[in-house]
Amino acid sequence: MDFDQLIQITGEAGDLAMRDWQSGKKASGTWEKSPGQIVSDADIAVDRFLRARLEQLLPAAGWLSEETHIDHSGAGDELTWVVDPIDGTKDFVAGKPGWCVSVALVQNGAPIFGVLNAPAMDEMWVAKAGSHTELNGKALSASRRAEYDGCRIPAENLPPEIKLTSVFKPNSIALRMAMVADDRADLVASTRWGHEWDIAAAHVIAEEAGASVTDALGKSLAYNGTHGKALGVLCCSGGIYDAAVERLAKFAANAEGEP
Repeated sequence: MDFDQLIQITGEAGDLAMRDWQSGKKASGTWEKSPGQIVSDADIAVDRFLRARLEQLLPAAGWLSEETHIDHSGAGDELTWVVDPIDGTKDFVAGKPGWCVSVALVQNGAPIFGVLNAPAMDEMWVAKAGSHTELNGKALSASRRAEYDGCRIPAENLPPEIKLTSVFKPNSIALRMAMVADDRADLVASTRWGHEWDIAAAHVIAEEAGASVTDALGKSLAYNGTHGKALGVLCCSGGIYDAAVERLAKFAANAEGEP
């Protein structure tokens, strides 16, 4: 597969979303697909664009996205596109820059290519598993923090008893994970059940930069599963990984039984 073509297609998808974001249409075509889960016309338009172009680029791959879910379209299970057309829709419709187009190619349960296009932030993140990861053409090196207390976490209004340091928090969890890859943050963690399309591209980007990436219990993440969900995510410096798993354990255990 031509990885440069994948980057180009993801760039064009970002341009498509930016037209709505800049025109003022971003909030007008918006509705709730479930309580608290908003979707916009731009989400649907970008999803359709990506599906058409990516299936043309690699016909053998299946399809899993936030807006169209699982549909292998006769393709085999070995390769699957895992896509979030706009990750961080709340920031998108609010006119904030913390959103991106997220595209990953998964092979046998693991992401092998990942692209995050955050056009409102003028950032393009790309990675090939086992090869390299970069931001706007510059190689990335993840956080190497070794002490948990005081570590940087994308968050708002942290209570004082939480001995962490808050940094800018985009609504997109993919971009928060990418911040660890770029040493802008040390820790991103969620103990809630989430979806594969939110994290697949960011996973390979962060891991190739040297970050540790697992689910909230410290188990390996497997993609292209039966329900498209994962038990939270932990993305952090390897030096604080054990401490983070220990702190998350009691919260993650409460959610473990929920599909």
